[in-house]
Amino acid sequence: MSLSSSPATTILPVADQERAKKYYADTLGLEFRGKAADGNLIFALEGSATLGLLPDPAAKPSEHTAISFEVQDIADAIRDLGARGVTFEDYDLPDLKTTDHISSVGSEKAAWFKDPDGNILCLHQNVQA
Repeated sequence: MSLSSSPATTILPVADQERAKKYYADTLGLEFRGKAADGNLIFALEGSATLGLLPDPAAKPSEHTAISFEVQDIADAIRDLGARGVTFEDYDLPDLKTTDHISSVGSEKAAWFKDPDGNILCLHQNVQA
C-alpha cells in the first residue's frame, strides 16, 4: 500500500456550514458533492482530492495557510475572485511583502485570503526561472 496513490481529503472546521457551503460553492466555484455520513460537506478538487468542511460551532481559524490552490494566472484569478467578493490580504513584513495582493516567494507567486471562518486560503502560481 502506498499513501501517495490514495485519494486525499483536506478537512477544515467551520462554525456555520450553510454560510461555508455558499462561500465555497458560489464564491469560490468549487463543485459541491454532498454531505458525507459523518456530517462533513464534501467539495470536489482536482483529480480524486476533496475538501471536507467539518461542522464545529467552536471552530477556530488556522494560523497558517490551510489550503493552497494552484492557478495558471494569479492576477487573473485575483480579479475573478475579487469580482465575486473575495478580499485578499496584503502584507508588508520584513520577510513577506505583497504588491497588488501578490508576493513572490521563491519560484512561486502567491496571494492569500480568508474564508468566512477565518481559515487562511492561498492561490499560488508556479513561475519559470
